[in-house]
Amino acid sequence: PPTTAYLMVGGRCRRDCAFCAQARSSKASAAALSRISWPSWDENEVLDAVEQAHADGRIQRCCLQVTVSPGSFARVRAIAARLGPRLPLSASLVANVDQVQELLELGVERVGLSLDAVNEEAYRRVKGGDLRRSLASMQHAAGRFPGRITTHLMVGLGETEEEIVRMMALLLDGGVMPALFAFTPIRGTAMEDGSPPHLDSYRRLQVARQLLLEGLCTSDDLSFSEQGRILSFGLPRSELEKVLADGRAFRTSGCPGCNRPYYNEPPRGPLYNYPRCLSAGETRRAVEEALS
Repeated sequence: PPTTAYLMVGGRCRRDCAFCAQARSSKASAAALSRISWPSWDENEVLDAVEQAHADGRIQRCCLQVTVSPGSFARVRAIAARLGPRLPLSASLVANVDQVQELLELGVERVGLSLDAVNEEAYRRVKGGDLRRSLASMQHAAGRFPGRITTHLMVGLGETEEEIVRMMALLLDGGVMPALFAFTPIRGTAMEDGSPPHLDSYRRLQVARQLLLEGLCTSDDLSFSEQGRILSFGLPRSELEKVLADGRAFRTSGCPGCNRPYYNEPPRGPLYNYPRCLSAGETRRAVEEALS
C-alpha cells in the first residue's frame, strides 16, 4: 500500500511538458497523471481522511502534486496551513524562491522543484524552458533552505548516463535531493510513441545515485564510454554487492515515506522503482542487471 497520500491540486496545466498527461496540449484524460487515475473528491473529506490515516499510522506523509492552473497556489497554501502542523507534508510544484519560503513557513516540510530533463536540448524539447535558469533557481532555494528541496530526474528523455550522474552529483553537492523516475509513454501525450529506458541502464543509474548519496564515490570516480554509458563505479564488485545487498538502491527515491507505486510501469513489471522492500531474489536480479 502507498506510504504517502498523493493529492493532485489544480486542473489542466498551463505548461506543456511533452511527457505529461496534464500538459496544456495533452489529449489524455484530465483525470490522469502518469499512469495513475486521480478521481475528483470532496476536499474536506479527503483532508479529514489524510489526517486520520496519519494518526492511525497508515501513511507517513502527504504529497501535493500541483499543476500550474488558476488558483492552484492559493489552494496549496490553504492545504499547507491545515495539514502542515499535523503531519509531514511535501509539495511538488512550479514556484519561485519567495513562494517556496511561504510554503515552508506554512508547514510544508519539503518542496519539490522538478528538473526532469538534464541537458539543455532535452529540456527545451520536452519542457520548453531554460535548464540553466531552472537549475539556478533550484540551487538558490536549496542554499536558503538546506535539506528542504527535492527534484525529479526522468531517465529516458534523450540524455546519457554520464549526464544524469553528473547532474545528480551537482544537485547533491548543492543540497538538493534528486529522485529518479523512468520515462513512461502515456497515450494522448506528445511523447506517446516514445520508449522507456533500458532496464539495465536505469539500474546502473540507481546504483550511481546510491553511491553518491552515501558518499562512497564522486562522479569523477566513475568511468564512462564515449557514448556516456557507465563502465565502472570505481569500486570492486564484491564491495558493490555488499553496498547493494539491502536493495534500497532500487526502491522509489525521494522524500521519506515516498513509494509512488506503479508510476513507471504496470504492476506486472518489470519494476523500475520497487514500491516496497525487495525479496532476496529480486535484489540479486537487480544487482546483476546493474553490474552485468
